Amino acid sequence: MLIKLIKIRYALVAVAILLFVQTKQCVTGIKRLNNADTSAIAQLNDLDAIKQRGKLVVLAENNSTSYFVYRGEPLGYDYEMLNAYAGYLGVELEMIVVNDMNSILDELNKGNADIAAANLTITAERTKMVSFTEPLLQTRQVLVQRKPDGWQKMTAQTIDKKLIRNPNELIGKAVHVRSGSSFYARLKSLSEEIGGQINIIEAAGNQDTEELIGYVAKGYITCTVADENVAMINQTYYDNLDIKTAISFPQKIAWATRQSSPKLLASLNEWLENQQTKNLQAAIFNKYYVNQRAAGERMESEFFCTNGGCISPYDHVIQQFSKKVGWDWRLLASMIYQESHFDPEAQSWAGAYGLMQLIPTTAKRFGVDSLSASPVQNIEAGTNFLIHLDKYWKDFISDSSERIKFVLASYNVGLGHVIDARSLAIKYDKDPDVWDNNVDFFLLNKSKPKYYNDDVVKYGYCRGEEPYNYVKKILKRLEHYRNVLRIQDQKPVLAIAQSKK
Repeated sequence: MLIKLIKIRYALVAVAILLFVQTKQCVTGIKRLNNADTSAIAQLNDLDAIKQRGKLVVLAENNSTSYFVYRGEPLGYDYEMLNAYAGYLGVELEMIVVNDMNSILDELNKGNADIAAANLTITAERTKMVSFTEPLLQTRQVLVQRKPDGWQKMTAQTIDKKLIRNPNELIGKAVHVRSGSSFYARLKSLSEEIGGQINIIEAAGNQDTEELIGYVAKGYITCTVADENVAMINQTYYDNLDIKTAISFPQKIAWATRQSSPKLLASLNEWLENQQTKNLQAAIFNKYYVNQRAAGERMESEFFCTNGGCISPYDHVIQQFSKKVGWDWRLLASMIYQESHFDPEAQSWAGAYGLMQLIPTTAKRFGVDSLSASPVQNIEAGTNFLIHLDKYWKDFISDSSERIKFVLASYNVGLGHVIDARSLAIKYDKDPDVWDNNVDFFLLNKSKPKYYNDDVVKYGYCRGEEPYNYVKKILKRLEHYRNVLRIQDQKPVLAIAQSKK
């Protein structure tokens, strides 16, 4: 018995030693894992992670060249270029408009985006914070000032005499720029070069360069500084601006990435060096920087969404009827753009007509003749149809944001096909009340015999790719509408900080 107890005691000691060793190994393993995590965290938003999440996130400035909405469609040099790069990676592009441009590089380094694209000049100070791609273009900084009253009747020589043509003449003059901009740094250096104090007045961080240019044109401030390419575009809209006085040598403009994203930087540079990309870049550059007539038309349009404007000629009507269905009016606007591009005479091969592309039977059901209805009546009937669909899905989908996706798909392809997709989700143990990666998968694949021949399917074959993309495109465009219109609403009429001597 004693021997048996001794054996048991030794066995327990052995187990204790084994557990101690294993615990020590586990702790060591955790330390190794934590050390590895340090590297993993540093690369959290590098190229592999971007591909895994399926989204490239970009910080941008809402202006006339980088990123804006025009006649309902997102456009801009940086937007089009980066949208092409996202396509090259096989991911979606998400644009985030920066409220305070002074903080754009800080926001990038916090991990809130992958790339900063806002006409950023490569400077020595900035290269300490971020990595820059190969230059996209070169430009120089110019003084933006207002031509003298009556300039139309003056000779060029007379105008020159009334304006600043030599940087030395800036001594004692007030120049408004953002403190975080490359213009501020250049003016500080210029003050030292010319041996006199320039009165640099800091503009609020949420005021972009184009807004300050507008203030000069309207006489609110005396002058500002801008990159010449941006100044030239704005001069097509404000013909009383003078942009001839350069205050810098040519400087390089590029996109910025975090220094902890070397794979992304290498991929961007490789893509930019590709000849096909260079051809694309030349075409896009011409579209936004060379074709000044088109730029002028955009900036003069009331449907140019940067510092004002609206999405469509029917914004006030859309705002009115969106309240009936309980939607953000910009969502309804995005849907109408998808249906008709805001063309009240649009007609599809299937006979759908008008802004909301109602087929005759649906239009009649909701009280209008699709061919004779006015734009207002067409929107009203379409909204009533949306209310009808929302009422149906409310019995199944309690989350209003989730329900919107079911309503949109039903509007596009018919209620029956979406009901079928939901039935398939239930059968295959997916969540029937969630759209993304659940019900939308079965709608997308309802063109396959395996699914449209299933016993739970009542409405047969469906070309599911169209409604699947329909929902995605509307919601993606909604992000752009919210980007540009939200920022507009937040901007003050004029917010200039005190002079900083």
